[in-house]
Amino acid sequence: MTSTRDTIDTFDNPAPAIRSRAPGISRRRVALTAGIGLLLMAVLAPLAHFGVLENLVVSGDAATTVGNIVADEGLFRLAIAALLVVTFLDIVVAWALYVLMKPVHPTLAMLVGWLRLAAPAVFAVALANLLDVANLLGSAESSVLSLDQLGAQVMASVASFGNGWDMSLAIFGLHLVGLGYLLLKSVDFPRFLGVLVVVAGAGYVADTFARILVSDFEFNISLFTFVGEALLIFWLLWRAIKGFPSETEPNGGHIAERRPAEPSTVAL
Repeated sequence: MTSTRDTIDTFDNPAPAIRSRAPGISRRRVALTAGIGLLLMAVLAPLAHFGVLENLVVSGDAATTVGNIVADEGLFRLAIAALLVVTFLDIVVAWALYVLMKPVHPTLAMLVGWLRLAAPAVFAVALANLLDVANLLGSAESSVLSLDQLGAQVMASVASFGNGWDMSLAIFGLHLVGLGYLLLKSVDFPRFLGVLVVVAGAGYVADTFARILVSDFEFNISLFTFVGEALLIFWLLWRAIKGFPSETEPNGGHIAERRPAEPSTVAL
């Protein structure tokens, strides 16, 4: 029979009972989630953007662009759906990276996580412009508009999508810079990986500001600085298989500063 004192103790200190029923997810599973999420994003985003959108949208040629999208409306909508899935995966990856980097520096890990959430939020708004194009060309309203009017609306929406993509990449680049710094401080990842991730983030930020400051800027710096992102996927999957060095160390995954030993007092 449970005594009154036992009942009071249960209410005063419920944590042990709760923890025994709800154990936390292992870091290896979190790393696996992040690695698979990033791998799927690395496949879906290029296929949708470079494989579909860039083949359908012809810069400076509204009539051809409208014709291409009308002819392949299903493929165009599939690309939009794929990019929306990428935004969902980004949210999952943001959570997983926060969990992995929190032991290194909780406050910075939270900021880095929020930046990763902000990037897909901005991108989702930009993606709505492509859905406007699909709905416009698939509606009866398109037959009322002249070809010039229709083309002008389509190209304006496509341009808005591109601008939103650039803004989201700048925020994403800042996320990578912060993430790279955390990787540098972690004992679970090599220092060169942190450096390469910082370089990848700087490439995205540089691309966005170059397009803002320079008219008709076409060169993509990020095409040469993305190596850190690819290696991060590999290393996360590797850690999911092999485990984390910090799991056997008391410092929780960050490099602790060595303090000089205090001089001992010898009794005479």
